[in-house]
Amino acid sequence: MNKKKLWSLGVMLILVLSTILAACGADNKDTGSKDTPAGGDSADSGGAKTLVYGRGGDSVALDPAVVTDGESFTVTANIYETLVNFGEQDVTIHPGLAKSWEPSEDGLTYTFQLQEGVKFHDGTDFNAEAVVKNVERWKAGGDKHPYFSSQFVVGDKQIIDSVTAEGDYTVVFKLSQPQAPFLKNLAMSPFAIASPTAFEANEEGLSTDPIGTGPFKFVEWKRNESITIEKNPDYYIAGFPKLDKVIYRSIPDNSARLNDLNTGGIDVADGLSPSDKASIEANADLQLIERPSMNVGYLGLTVTRAPFDNVKVRQAVNHAIDKQALVDAFYEGLAEPAKNPMPPVISGYNDGITGYEYDPEKAKALLAEAGYDGKEIELWAMPVPRPYMPDGQKVAEAIQKNLADVGIPSKIVTFEWATYLEKAQNGEADAFLLGWTGDNGDADNFLYTLLDGDNIGSNNYTFYDNPKLHEVFVAAQTEIDEDKRNELYKQAQEMIFADAPWVPLAHSTPILAANTKVTNYIAHPTGSDRLDAVDIK
Repeated sequence: MNKKKLWSLGVMLILVLSTILAACGADNKDTGSKDTPAGGDSADSGGAKTLVYGRGGDSVALDPAVVTDGESFTVTANIYETLVNFGEQDVTIHPGLAKSWEPSEDGLTYTFQLQEGVKFHDGTDFNAEAVVKNVERWKAGGDKHPYFSSQFVVGDKQIIDSVTAEGDYTVVFKLSQPQAPFLKNLAMSPFAIASPTAFEANEEGLSTDPIGTGPFKFVEWKRNESITIEKNPDYYIAGFPKLDKVIYRSIPDNSARLNDLNTGGIDVADGLSPSDKASIEANADLQLIERPSMNVGYLGLTVTRAPFDNVKVRQAVNHAIDKQALVDAFYEGLAEPAKNPMPPVISGYNDGITGYEYDPEKAKALLAEAGYDGKEIELWAMPVPRPYMPDGQKVAEAIQKNLADVGIPSKIVTFEWATYLEKAQNGEADAFLLGWTGDNGDADNFLYTLLDGDNIGSNNYTFYDNPKLHEVFVAAQTEIDEDKRNELYKQAQEMIFADAPWVPLAHSTPILAANTKVTNYIAHPTGSDRLDAVDIK
């Protein structure tokens, strides 16, 4: 619980400071976006290319080390870079800020050779010492760096034992134990490399004034309206980026976002409703973009709060919800019902688990066995569309009816997105809608990250803690043999199924749409799309 309290305090401080800093920082930045037309065609005589990107919600912060939400990573993925990259359309590992790497035979040492001649946006040199300072910052950050805690800390042990610079462009990582997904973890957006000059001068300032090495530089942030980034003229990869400016606009209503795309107010629309697919395909001026499915939408049941501290009540809720009806009503054929906390495309998926069939009578019987008193619960509905949950309010209403049918009355509540996440992380919800898009394509990133006791206070919102499950996760993390790892993860899914801290709802195929003028837009399965190669005709 100490982890939770520290993380909540950190988020509160970041949000307060970021509001103040955003107001102050805008005065001394180029705010030329105010004069930029809404659509992709620029009015300036130089023919500058501006892409306007419509999305469902605003970012929480722009320091990737301190956030967990996809809307933040959507932006930071184009300002910062990581040591290694995922492939354009998959999660294979490729060079990034590190041009090569060599692991030791025992899996405890990784030696990285870095790119030369790279600079951060503030002019600071990117080198081995910059990498060391970033890793030391993550290691010292505790629970204010939730992803580091969830990916590189097991119990009280940090996986990255030390990191040292051997010359200007060689970095050596020493691990305390082997970690099978180590390189995949380093490729994730939270482990992007920030300017040490910036965070040593004002660490909290990175949340509103991000400084990386990426293809785009930060310009300004108007809270709940827009974030503007512009071309990095000193980017080390010749010919990139193709765009001169990107404006991320927050448009929470799905239909309004699609309307803006139809009328030319935006060039790309993310988080669209599956029901919009037909109209997009029928419009000759638009192109439909499908994101490869690597997600799960779920109903979380906070196991430390009554009535969900009783496993039979949790199992009852699993039987009460008609997942197929949800998929049919809200996903328009672009999803499949979920039975496990990770999607079938991930290695180690346990297809032998049958799932909880929709059975209201079985749910009623389990509630009776549990002695459920019929007290009303709060059912939290997501306020923004996400790839795994196109309309949180409507899904919540359908679940509310399912629960009422078995004798569980519920009241639907919601909050602004950043508040929703913080309060859920605090364990303040009875039942809440949320989901996850995989960061690296590994089972560890779903199961351990979301459901291990170590991650209460970061990404484990249900406060579920099973010590025996933890032992399986640790064994899987240190197991290099892929077949043995997969068997361990299948065992873990059986344990999670029995304890039922979630109702896994759906694995979706998210859709985006863009004006046909937009070229080379590639939707990545992780949800963090790089825009360096995107162009406008």
